[in-house]
Amino acid sequence: EVRLVESGGGLVQAGESLRLSCAASGFSLKENRIGWFRQVPGKEREGVACITIADGTTGYSDSVKGRLSIASDNALNTVYLQMTNLKPEDTAVYYCAADFYTVHNCTLKPYYFTEWGQGTQVTVSS
Repeated sequence: EVRLVESGGGLVQAGESLRLSCAASGFSLKENRIGWFRQVPGKEREGVACITIADGTTGYSDSVKGRLSIASDNALNTVYLQMTNLKPEDTAVYYCAADFYTVHNCTLKPYYFTEWGQGTQVTVSS
């Protein structure tokens, strides 16, 4: 069974850091692309970071560039999202997702991702 499980969310103060984990099972990360997305109530899901596992190519949204970093540990079949200098506007449910089918480098567009985790809440207080 293909499964993605996020963990690491929580409540932090502005300026602090968090590391989110996305543990994959039922498939190998190696040939795929993984993305991190976030969503707040009433707004569309926003792609913040992605990685093409095969060559390590990454992509970031302008809103998080320089503060968030995505990386994979293929031995653990896990993708991480390191978040630093967090801001209240980073508050959201964070999801990881897998793109199995495209051949281009990773994208921040949710449309291409077919498997999703259940999400983990990140709350940043001011």
